Amino acid sequence: MEQQSLQDIRYTLVYNAPIQKVWDAVATAEGLTAWFMPNDMKPVVGHEFHLNAGQFGMSPCKVTDVDPPNRLSFRWGKDWTLTFELKDLDGKTEFTLIHSGWDANTVTEFGAPHTAVRENMNQGWGGLVKKLQGFVEV
Repeated sequence: MEQQSLQDIRYTLVYNAPIQKVWDAVATAEGLTAWFMPNDMKPVVGHEFHLNAGQFGMSPCKVTDVDPPNRLSFRWGKDWTLTFELKDLDGKTEFTLIHSGWDANTVTEFGAPHTAVRENMNQGWGGLVKKLQGFVEV
């Protein structure tokens, strides 16, 4: 079946927090656990780790790009890539989340079609980027 790409999920917000604080929240296991999911991530290219996705179990991931404190990417499961991009705005931080790898003709490891999962994830990320904001703006 031919690939039919779906648009990346993308959120950009400006956080009232220094870039290093936001970087620590997205590029360390402790930081990610605080607002996303428990994990054993290390910001090292090639590092393989797991996200504890609760009811969906342990999700295998692999770090693919690290450019502190501006960019971190990792593969998530068999299809997705998650990228965090940070830009220093004079004491504030522009944060962009990109969740890519969506295909209308693909199903997840759990047999759910990407189209349905993407819709749920899109709504979920809307809440999570706000949760991250609350975490870094303390």
